Amino acid sequence: MSSKNTIQILDSILKRIGKPGLAETLIHELSGTEFNTLMLEVLAQRANNLSPGDLLRSYKNNRLVKPVDLPVLPLREMEIEYLRLFNDSAFEPIELSPVSSFGSCAVVGTTSQNKILSAIRNTEVLADATNAVALHIAHLKKQGTWNPSPQDRRHFVVIQRHLRTQALSNSGFTPHFKIAALVTAGYDTGNHSFECETVLHHILAVRRLYVNFHRVTGIRFRLLCRDGYPDSLSLALKVKQHLNTSPENIDVQIIEHPEKNNAYYQGIQYKIDIDHRGQTWEIGDGGFVNWTQSLLQNKKERMFTTGLGFEFMFRIENGLL
Repeated sequence: MSSKNTIQILDSILKRIGKPGLAETLIHELSGTEFNTLMLEVLAQRANNLSPGDLLRSYKNNRLVKPVDLPVLPLREMEIEYLRLFNDSAFEPIELSPVSSFGSCAVVGTTSQNKILSAIRNTEVLADATNAVALHIAHLKKQGTWNPSPQDRRHFVVIQRHLRTQALSNSGFTPHFKIAALVTAGYDTGNHSFECETVLHHILAVRRLYVNFHRVTGIRFRLLCRDGYPDSLSLALKVKQHLNTSPENIDVQIIEHPEKNNAYYQGIQYKIDIDHRGQTWEIGDGGFVNWTQSLLQNKKERMFTTGLGFEFMFRIENGLL
């Protein structure tokens, strides 16, 4: 639902109950603690009014709460294999909380809060693991737990269930799903060395996963030039030149003028296409983001992410699409 539609519906509701200024009062006149206290009591009383029959009817009609329609044991076994493979490529596995700080996606990314399942106690159900990892990295640096030198980098891998509230109609797309995410954080050390070396690190790890583990017949990478750097084409050319220094045969193409720009990725967005079981699939994407720059107010901060369709790949492997 668009923000415009939400506002129109809200206005209609507030007029019906005779309290047209209620939303403004709740938004601007209550502190975070006061709002949480109010919502806790409201939700507690609403829960007290539910019967077991109400609860079962709610479960039946709520598409967000159903279990995943996949066999658990092979899915978990594939998850362990992914973590081991990425750990061998120097990505540190971490397990995130199922909730993140309220605004994790809307504040540093471009995702509308309307697509996020917002909660109380200043939280929201996790909808993008890379945003949560960015917060974790910024917290480590702010607290002094990680005091890196300019050359230091840290690599993380998470396999996390995400939940997003927008309606989906594509085959294989469900309200909650697991994604494998890779994140590298560091500093700008000049001459785009972070950018070139990090893209190569991620691409080599991703290539090994799909070629060696999934046995795909082909894998290709597209570098899409995005805003956010003074000259994204020059950056893409430099990154491609660095990729060509690898002994592995990396199939990479530069897209100078993508059909749509975005405010999510900076400089370069990259996409991953695989040939598997007689079809071509776009299985993941990633790019440079400015989230740690924003969180730490430091233009030297650098962060690169990769997101892979983990559950989607399981469906491909098992003929479930």
